[in-house]
Amino acid sequence: MRRFTTLLAFFAPFIVHAADDNTRMLDRVVAIVNDDIITESELDAQLKVIKQQLADSKTQLPPANILRHQVLEREIVKQIQLQLAKATGIIVDDNALNNTLTTIASQNNMQVREFADSLEAQGYPFVQFREDIRNDMVMANLRQREVVNRIVISDQEVENFLATQSVQGNADDQYRLGHILISVREAASPADIKIAREKAESILEKLKKGADFRQTAVSYSDAPQALEGGDLGWRKAGELPTLFANRVVTMKINEVSELIRSASGFHIIKLLEKRAVAQNKVTQALVRHILIRPNELLSESDALIRIQQLKRRIDGGENFAELAKSNSDDRASASQGGDLGWKGPGDFVPQFENVMDKTAIGKISEPFQTQFGWHILQVMERRTMGNDEEYKLSKAKDLLRQRKLEELHETWLRQLRDEAYVDIKLEN
Repeated sequence: MRRFTTLLAFFAPFIVHAADDNTRMLDRVVAIVNDDIITESELDAQLKVIKQQLADSKTQLPPANILRHQVLEREIVKQIQLQLAKATGIIVDDNALNNTLTTIASQNNMQVREFADSLEAQGYPFVQFREDIRNDMVMANLRQREVVNRIVISDQEVENFLATQSVQGNADDQYRLGHILISVREAASPADIKIAREKAESILEKLKKGADFRQTAVSYSDAPQALEGGDLGWRKAGELPTLFANRVVTMKINEVSELIRSASGFHIIKLLEKRAVAQNKVTQALVRHILIRPNELLSESDALIRIQQLKRRIDGGENFAELAKSNSDDRASASQGGDLGWKGPGDFVPQFENVMDKTAIGKISEPFQTQFGWHILQVMERRTMGNDEEYKLSKAKDLLRQRKLEELHETWLRQLRDEAYVDIKLEN
């Protein structure tokens, strides 16, 4: 890798590609990422998409050079994740991708061809969109394996969470936050920390003087949501990162926080909106599943065949839990015989939740596909939960899991970025 990187650095800033008309044209290298590159044409394509998204959200564009660097940084982090996914055998084949594209099109009340034409009319080539979605699916699978499956919630954490919530109020109340992060490397020197703090303080001062929060986030934030204007979307109070939750409950709409220090760096948040949510009864299912995930050695069709075989074995009398332990690629639940615990609305991706809701108690579902692979599931019980103690415990675990996911995912991405070899060739 070092030898290849040295060669790339020597021949930068230009790399030659063959054009369709058999001519030769130069495509400038804007970054070397481990043993791969990002070219100017790739960056320009993503920059065009981001500009359109910002225009659609009515976010004022920052200076061109700042936006270009922000988009490049996102592409670098994406490239690092895709490299890791490839090295560890995570793939998304055409069948899975086509199913996802069909779902996206139907959510927009279109057929795939209509949806493709709509994207093309907006200047977003469908070929590029298709590969962007494939990459998103690959990164989601990587995140599931590297972060989600490693989350453990202890009884003590649940008790502490419930004690805190009794002071803060309803954990189901929802908040929409804007977020800006000025990151600090894991092994940063005191001088580096001082520089980051001064930058964060300068940004905070601009915001207090009336600078637009969304544009400021796009320009300066190091958080994953920077190019969405720092918008974290609607989150339940219990899902917010711990260092935000304690402050948000006392903030007023449009109020901007002081600097918040964490291991990741310096944060600034703004309370954009808030809404109270009544505590209603919900129906939960006690569910278990088996997942077969395609990889470089197992094609999509072979994964389907395997899950069909497992279903036939269960239908023939074999034990679901034992087959889950020895076959399921969801290692977190496999050790529990595939048991996912009591789950309700919003706990799973829509495809999984739809099958769970339609499956009768005790029955095994037909094989079905989500972004994570091929599943079969069994609903063992159902219950209607109110505000009793058991429901509070179940809900607390779910909220803590989501909170940990946010925090661990951000830390994991920062570590990947810090440990990668990155040489940026983009001019200021």
